[in-house]
Amino acid sequence: MTAPPPLRHVLETVLYVDDLDAAARFYGDVLGLEEASRKPGVFVFYRLERQMLLLFEPEAARGSVAVPPHGAEGAGHVAFAVADPDLQRWVAHLVTHGVEIEAELDWPNGGRSFYFRDPAGNSLEIAAPRIWRFDDALARESAG
Repeated sequence: MTAPPPLRHVLETVLYVDDLDAAARFYGDVLGLEEASRKPGVFVFYRLERQMLLLFEPEAARGSVAVPPHGAEGAGHVAFAVADPDLQRWVAHLVTHGVEIEAELDWPNGGRSFYFRDPAGNSLEIAAPRIWRFDDALARESAG
């Protein structure tokens, strides 16, 4: 039997939130993500370019019957990619919305990132792809 082809990217990421309405306002209004689907008391789903961000109410996810139950305790973490020149614009945008920036870092591989929290306490990061030595196609798109 031959090996299957390699996995190419993450299709969906899940965070757990205790207040879906507050999370929806934050991710939609402050971060500007496109809402794809919502089921009150259960989930809110967001579409990015090639990935979905799924926000679940923890008890609803643990009690799921349609898909295997899942869940996590404590704060999760997600990093969003932007071109390095756009990082400071994002910092300014979030600060004007009352979001506290917890840390700003310069990484050994090059590139910078910063951290902040969503209303549920999840750790969010906005980063230049260079922090992981990925080709910064975002930077070229931003400049062109």
